[in-house]
Amino acid sequence: MILLRKEGWKEVKMAAFSQVEVLEPESEKRRSTQRDGKRAREDVVRLQGHSYCAGVWKADTFEKYQYAEGLRRGLDLLEHLSSANDGASWIERTTFTNFPEATQVIDWNHALGRLWTVAHAVYGEGEAAKKWIEPLEEGLWNGRGELVIEALAALDLDQTSYPDEVRQAPGYFQRNLERMRYDVFRASGYPIGSGTVESGAKNVVKHRMCRPGRGWERDCAQAMLAGLGELHGERFDWAWQRVYHSAA
Repeated sequence: MILLRKEGWKEVKMAAFSQVEVLEPESEKRRSTQRDGKRAREDVVRLQGHSYCAGVWKADTFEKYQYAEGLRRGLDLLEHLSSANDGASWIERTTFTNFPEATQVIDWNHALGRLWTVAHAVYGEGEAAKKWIEPLEEGLWNGRGELVIEALAALDLDQTSYPDEVRQAPGYFQRNLERMRYDVFRASGYPIGSGTVESGAKNVVKHRMCRPGRGWERDCAQAMLAGLGELHGERFDWAWQRVYHSAA
């Protein structure tokens, strides 16, 4: 979110594009990246070569910029392509329109966070919630999302006392089941987290655009967001020369 002087707080829509590297089991990069615990033997992926497009856009406008940046990065030439996102319907739609061959993946932390929201609403903050969620987390991680759907169906979640996120959870998991095959995605070397774009929202957009007392005119905000995308994508000098020569 950024503050526009004449319009108030507005959402910035953003896409991040990265090259994916599956790290070899004995590589030094893998050892420095890998987490401890029961998943230590899982394949680890590393994302690099990031580029971004961001703007105060409606979804249909964002769709055009996402497509342009994708072509700029050569996505139309790739054999394997995936998109990890939070499952918002407009993201699913625009990504499918632009890159229908991409495998869409629901961000792991978003899916697990939705489960924890249900667990806390139904069982509270204690051990009962943890006991309920542990086998479901294991099942979801190993591609058995049907266990989650069955467990949610067994609960009486259609109560007005529950927040929308809880009451809508059965439909959310049922609708996104094919985008939660985390065992298949990991075996294919696909990232299952959307941390790159979330990091970009913080470090590319918010760090510059949301400083104390800052308010933007829309045109200036759009120009700055475009410049930030080029800067953090390490293409600023190239873009500046293009603008300079086109204006000369």
